[in-house]
Amino acid sequence: MHLIPFGRGWENRLQMNSSHNGLIRLVAVFKLVKAATLIVTGVGILKLMHMDVGQEVVHWVAMLGLDPGRPYINQAIEKATNLTPKRIEELGLASFVYAGLFLTEGIGLWMEKQWAEWFTVIITSSLVPLEVYEICRHPSATKIVVLAINVAIVGYLIYHIRTQPHHRHSRSS
Repeated sequence: MHLIPFGRGWENRLQMNSSHNGLIRLVAVFKLVKAATLIVTGVGILKLMHMDVGQEVVHWVAMLGLDPGRPYINQAIEKATNLTPKRIEELGLASFVYAGLFLTEGIGLWMEKQWAEWFTVIITSSLVPLEVYEICRHPSATKIVVLAINVAIVGYLIYHIRTQPHHRHSRSS
């Protein structure tokens, strides 16, 4: 007697699962890159606590060859000069909190955990209103692209959760 592994049509299911897993892994990498960026940002921000932030920004503006007379550059220098050590600490800690959320999402998705898909849908969709608010206040192509990616991630994960047999089974239990 010849046994067919996984029943009939297993090749199609295996191929479909590997493409889903590839997309889930891509989302995981995106989340992990965001986490790494926020960790580096948080460390950089906390290093500023014991420095003259305004002077440090002026130094970086000069090093990068930016024109300090430009309105956005001048505004950035003014805002940096007025940052209190407490506010710098808050910004640094907020970076680490968000990095922790993105690490949790990314690692859970990479390990293909069902809870991570739900967690990512909840966290990512809860941040969409903030992203829209930021785009309304200060529109930029980067912010719009990030918003589009996050909406696509939420949409894909909801589709994935609803169409995967292991998710449908766990919902009915």
